[in-house]
Formats: sequence, C-alpha cells, structure tokens
Amino acid sequence: MTARVVVADDQSVVREGIVMLLGLLPGIEVVGSARDGEEAVALVAEVAPDVVLMDLRMPRCDGVEATRRIRTEYPNTQVVVLTTFAEDDSLFPALEAGARGYLTKDAGGDEIVRAIQAVLSGEAGLSPAVQRRLLERVTTAPAPACPPAGEQQLPDGLTPREAEVLVLIAEGLSNPEIARKLHISQATVKSHINNLFAKTGVRDRAQAVRYAYVRGLAHPPGTSFT
Repeated sequence: MTARVVVADDQSVVREGIVMLLGLLPGIEVVGSARDGEEAVALVAEVAPDVVLMDLRMPRCDGVEATRRIRTEYPNTQVVVLTTFAEDDSLFPALEAGARGYLTKDAGGDEIVRAIQAVLSGEAGLSPAVQRRLLERVTTAPAPACPPAGEQQLPDGLTPREAEVLVLIAEGLSNPEIARKLHISQATVKSHINNLFAKTGVRDRAQAVRYAYVRGLAHPPGTSFT
C-alpha cells in the first residue's frame, strides 16, 4: 500500500529536498507540499493524505497548532513532526496535539519509511535521537521504584493485564510481539490497548509510553531510581 504524504516546511530548500528524497523511496507518494501551517491544514482538507511530515517552526501557524487542527478536523491523517534538533521543546506540545511520530531533519530514507509505516500501523514513529529526548524528559522528575505487578496500586483503574500490556508497549513491543509474549491473540491485545487508552486518556502509543514512565509502571532501559 502506498502512503500518500504531504510535506510542510517554511524553508524551500529543506522542503524541496525532503520532497525529492521521498520521491525516491518505495511505498511513498508525495501529494503536496506546504510553506506553513495554514497551507498544511488547507492541503490536508483538499487531498486527504495519509501522513503529514510537519516542521515545527513555521510562520502564520506553527507546526504544533497545525497538528492540533489536523488531528481534530481530519483524524484519518497522521502527523510526523520534523525538527532540526532533538532538543526542540516544541516536541512535547506537538505530542499533546496528536503527533504520532518524530524525526530529525537529518533522518535517512530508511528511517523516514519506518516512521511513516509505524504511524500508519498505529504505533509511534520515533527517531532514536527523539526517543532519547522523550525518555530524558519523562524521567527528570523523581519516580518511585516499580514494585511487582501484583503488589502495586494500579492507576486509573487499570487491570493487572492492562498494566502488563502497557509496560510491554513502553518496552517498544508491537502488537504481534505482545501477543506472542503473553500467549494471547492479537485481537485480545487490541482490546486491552483500547481499554487502557480509554482509562488513561492517552491517544496513541507515544503518549502511552510517557504515561507508563510518569506513573512509575515502567522505566527506560538502563535507568534506575533510588
């Protein structure tokens, strides 16, 4: 299946370079490009792309506001944020606005394809640099050590199985991998994910990962708390 993509970036050299790169990648069709957030929203209304690659810092309407409008008005279109630096503090407002993936502008073709495929599969498409930044952000505040699943008080009415699925999402497992690990069907995994999303108020896997870390249900690899 070919992913129909719109590119939004106010710098013409960057925008045209990304469009050219995408044109060389398998399974991707560029259906338009925009110079700012206003154009991006209007273009989504016109061509209904599967994914928008969205620059964060643009005139008139920045990437965060454009992402919020697109995800509210056109929920079938996913947004992957483009940022020059993984340290960009606008990443987190973009996450809250509904962005599903994050790439730095120096990402290679394979990385872009993986991110687009991930968000179209309902997963989070995070570049390694952005993922590290996200983990740093959610672990800056002290968090309690994780007691065994049977001993901890689970937040928001999560069942032990839902919490177990949430932890595996935080570990980066896909639905098929979770199903194999827990010896349950993929349909059951999806049901648990839908339930835990509804209970916790998260919209996607990226927010679920953040929720798991903030609530102390999971810790990033190599991180320990005292």
